[in-house]
Amino acid sequence: MKYYLVAGEASGDLHASHLMKEIKKLDNNADFRFFGGDLMAAEGGTLVKHYRQMAFMGFIAVAMNLRTVLKNMRDCKKDIESYSPDAVILVDYPGFNLKIAKFVKEKLHIPVHYYIAPKIWAWKEYRIKEIRKYVDYMYSILPFEVDYFKGHNYKVDYVGNPTVDELSIRSEADESFNDFTASNGLDNRPIIALVAGSRVGEIKGSLPRMIKAVEGMSDYQFVVAGAPSISPKLYADIIGDSPIKVVYEKTYRLMQQSTAALVTSGTATLETALIGVPQVVCYHMFGGKFTYKLFERILKIKYVSLVNLIADEPIVKELLVIYFTPENTRFELERILTKEVREKMLEGYARMRARLGEEGAPRHAAKLIYQRMSNNA
Repeated sequence: MKYYLVAGEASGDLHASHLMKEIKKLDNNADFRFFGGDLMAAEGGTLVKHYRQMAFMGFIAVAMNLRTVLKNMRDCKKDIESYSPDAVILVDYPGFNLKIAKFVKEKLHIPVHYYIAPKIWAWKEYRIKEIRKYVDYMYSILPFEVDYFKGHNYKVDYVGNPTVDELSIRSEADESFNDFTASNGLDNRPIIALVAGSRVGEIKGSLPRMIKAVEGMSDYQFVVAGAPSISPKLYADIIGDSPIKVVYEKTYRLMQQSTAALVTSGTATLETALIGVPQVVCYHMFGGKFTYKLFERILKIKYVSLVNLIADEPIVKELLVIYFTPENTRFELERILTKEVREKMLEGYARMRARLGEEGAPRHAAKLIYQRMSNNA
């Protein structure tokens, strides 16, 4: 059967590649065409457009690149129509993908599968109307989403969380601290990881504050998790003369060897927790108090980090917008370096992990997709 996938950023490329691998185990004749990235391309099929040409997040970035965004949309619709797949699989990236879903459902009448449900429970709840109209099957990776969507009269399938799978099969999981530091030009002091996000705006907003927060903590070495699509010059410009190193495309390995971490809110908070590293969650937005008040009015959730959301309790400290200052960050970092706070946080991580269930998210999703396509064939 023919599958068309749309993933608009690095995380989507990763998750979609694992889904494709599992689909191939069920369908020997699987043929893929996609908007995605290098990991998806490695699984075979045709890469039509790379996510690097699509990764515009936030109102300002989209507005500044509106012509490119609209062209990407047109190209995607035209290519899906030309390819005429048996199913379209959309992966996260709701601002773009829900518009594709509408086109596919209304104009092409092709079944729409959505892997990794849009986080409408945080904000933009109005999108439930689009989902009900244009998405045939939704596959959730967060357990609390099942009840949320049920409350909106929409059924979703919880398939498990792919981050659990990705961490269980990560390379060099048994790497020693000495091997890691030696291969990356680091010394023997304990490491504190600075995970400042994967987008330019996130990094520009978060990393300077993180660096300021750790000034003078000479008993530790601070290492930035370099994002694959970010220019080294950006990191160099921000770091300046600070004695801070950057390691690229080794985030899991870095976390594994870290004593603690400062982490920009997102999937990285969950990854950090599953690896077992105490963390402070940081989230920067421009606009100060005005933005924070707007943030409070728009958000419909008690927490921002996935760790706290999944556990439904405040396991990690969240420093959001006006509270994300170097002083607050330093205070919370020093707290999680104490034995008592570290142990309490690790106990909370264990409770959160239990809620995620077993491994096998891409396998479970692939099985449901293939079964439903076979029944519709």
